Amino acid sequence: MGAGAPIAVIDIGSNSVRLVVYEGLERALTPLFNEKVLCGLGREVVSTGRLQDDAVERAFSTLRRFRALCDAMQVGRVHALATAAARDAQNGPDFIAACEDICGVKIEILSGRREAELAASGILSGVHDPDGVVGDLGGSSLELVDVKGRTLGTGITLPLGGLALQDRSSRSLRKAEKIIRDTVPEEGVLDGLAGRTFYAVGGTWRALARLHMFQKGYPLHVMHGYAIPAREALEFSRIIYRGDTETLAHIEAVPSARRPLLAYGAMVLEHVVRQGRASQVVISALGVREGLLYSLLSAEQQAEDPLLLSAAEVNQLRSRSPRHGGELVAWTDAFFASSAALEESRDETRLRRAACLLSDISWRAHPDYRGEQSMNSISRATFVGVDHQERAFLALAVYFRYEGLGADDLGSRILELVSTGTLDRARILGGAMRVAYLLSAAMPGILPRVPLRVRDEQLVLTVPQELVPLVNERMRNRVRQLARLIGRQPVMEVQE
Repeated sequence: MGAGAPIAVIDIGSNSVRLVVYEGLERALTPLFNEKVLCGLGREVVSTGRLQDDAVERAFSTLRRFRALCDAMQVGRVHALATAAARDAQNGPDFIAACEDICGVKIEILSGRREAELAASGILSGVHDPDGVVGDLGGSSLELVDVKGRTLGTGITLPLGGLALQDRSSRSLRKAEKIIRDTVPEEGVLDGLAGRTFYAVGGTWRALARLHMFQKGYPLHVMHGYAIPAREALEFSRIIYRGDTETLAHIEAVPSARRPLLAYGAMVLEHVVRQGRASQVVISALGVREGLLYSLLSAEQQAEDPLLLSAAEVNQLRSRSPRHGGELVAWTDAFFASSAALEESRDETRLRRAACLLSDISWRAHPDYRGEQSMNSISRATFVGVDHQERAFLALAVYFRYEGLGADDLGSRILELVSTGTLDRARILGGAMRVAYLLSAAMPGILPRVPLRVRDEQLVLTVPQELVPLVNERMRNRVRQLARLIGRQPVMEVQE
């Protein structure tokens, strides 16, 4: 909100050329348009030293369309990047000069180190409190860099992109395996990966994860934050590169143009995860493009929480009263702080606050479908800074707020994503919100006057004398339900 004109990034990669247009330069980016074309610029750069004519012409045609789209969308600023293929090819300078004429902007040719830093910055922009190693696999290169919190290590680049491996190995997977072993250093950035997360960036790895997701029958088809335990990732990778890709179940989930590189991507992933002894692989939908825009923000903006910013924007756009959403945050802050039994971690607090801001998202829907609609909208939203279990918590808390506190009739496999403890927290928050909304009718000015507190063995709702008419039997039943959930006796206290 208030981010100015749309901003675009054109990414001229070794395999794909992509345009993403965002609503504006802000901490929680909102994509307006996203299109990629697999041009294969890095297809034979290793063996010939040159970008191939057909790939170049396809890229030029793509860029002409992208420039026209930017004009039509009245984009304020266009940033253009080029990566390994254009950097390494003999005819790369001529190609870049022609691209600049088409795009009408200067193109930044990323060094390997710069590409690694931007990929890691993409993780900083979209993962809450990351801790591990970022790997960005493109068509020509693999970038690796350590990340912990907001601190980045020194990045390295290796010539292990899918197209480069295919070219260097003459399409022999056995040769490719040896090339990987000989290229990945035995000492370096992967030394610090043991027991931590490997963040996988890049189209080939996203395609692998999508195939894994479909084969597993995973209940949530959201790529960002999809986590695969290391042992499972190793086993799946071996299946991919040791078998016939086209015979795999659900292979249709992967675009046909991506399939030839799956085996190479799986081979690199298997080697990195095994050598680094990672605990899990987490897929990121954000990378170099988002990292570039993140790097343009002030330090204060970078430190903001993208989940809470996105939730606040939804509250502003779709709630009956945005001010009420803020009051609900403060009201539940006090409620959860009133009892040691309700004590939250910092991460649990931010999720509860986000759920409060999202809690009126479906008020315009038919009453019979408000819970279902909120469940679908929240669990599948383009939020970042949240993993899949956290998505499920947000969706369940708001579902319970609309539909009641039982889960037996939920009819959603999203329950598979949460632990018993997470489900209990979602139910308690949903129960509290049911009290709040019935008291206030989603209007501001009431919740600050009717505090809900745990006091010893009691759940106490304090109501000023002039607001007592708001409390009916239905209201009392909701307080009783919440009291039973937390093992307390319900009490209504009238304040003179």
